[in-house]
Amino acid sequence: MRQRASAALTPRITGALALGALALGALTGCATPASDAVTADDPNAPLTFAATPLGDDPTAVNPIEAFAELVAEETGREVEIVDVPDYTAVVEALRNHHVDIGFMSGFPSALAVNTGEVDALVAWPGDDETPVSTCLVLDGSELETLEDITPETVVAFADPASSSGYFMPVAMLHEAGLERDVDYTSMFSGGHDMSFIALKEGQVDVACTSTIMPTMTGTDMFPFAEGETRSLGESASMPVAVTVLADQGIAADKRELLLDALPQVFTEENAEALGAMFSAMQGSDPILEPDAAIFEPFVEIAAIADVDISDLG
Repeated sequence: MRQRASAALTPRITGALALGALALGALTGCATPASDAVTADDPNAPLTFAATPLGDDPTAVNPIEAFAELVAEETGREVEIVDVPDYTAVVEALRNHHVDIGFMSGFPSALAVNTGEVDALVAWPGDDETPVSTCLVLDGSELETLEDITPETVVAFADPASSSGYFMPVAMLHEAGLERDVDYTSMFSGGHDMSFIALKEGQVDVACTSTIMPTMTGTDMFPFAEGETRSLGESASMPVAVTVLADQGIAADKRELLLDALPQVFTEENAEALGAMFSAMQGSDPILEPDAAIFEPFVEIAAIADVDISDLG
């Protein structure tokens, strides 16, 4: 599905885009050669942005749409949003030159940069203090602490390329002496919201997610009332909170527009409109065109989840 935004706000339109979702292993070791061609400058070409779903509540303010509108205002270009199912599909869209940019958290960004076919355009470092993930249970659960988890406990993770919904909570559980599929039973739900549905319906015992999600009480992204869930524990922070990734073949004029515009979009005055997208920045200042070395601290944590990204850079 595609939707467009411009400084004059054009209506949503639909279209088709074939995107094959990569397996996680394909991100780290099975990259296909990228095209050497760089897209020519075209002052009329829209900026295209791959985004994963953020819920279906028609009454909620969608920060993806707000982001598109703000970028359109800053750049004077039309912005086209391309909806894709998950993080790996964002990387696939970038590698195959279907979109210009994608917005992702630290681990999938590290994996994407590691392919050698995707650029980190702008990165926001973590603040070294804010927990990234929390593992939730229903308030009436028999599980009181992480120590109560057993091999029969079913723990839902969002996506195998998710920072807050997989890598960081797996590391947290590891630090508590709990190994995946040994000391607890893991499953991938397909998204943070799907983990909550599974928890609410009793299909899983624990749902590990971003600490941002419980702040969205009563929405389709967090369908619980206050007090219906509680946390068994929170993870550490991440060295990189969020990255805007770019197609290596992006036109030079688009690259310059985005490098100028993105720091202006993610400012305090736009915090309310951008919602979770702004919160994910953790209040840090952006780094333009960061070196791949910024992602190296992810290596050790990724290894706990059996993903090797040690050859970054």
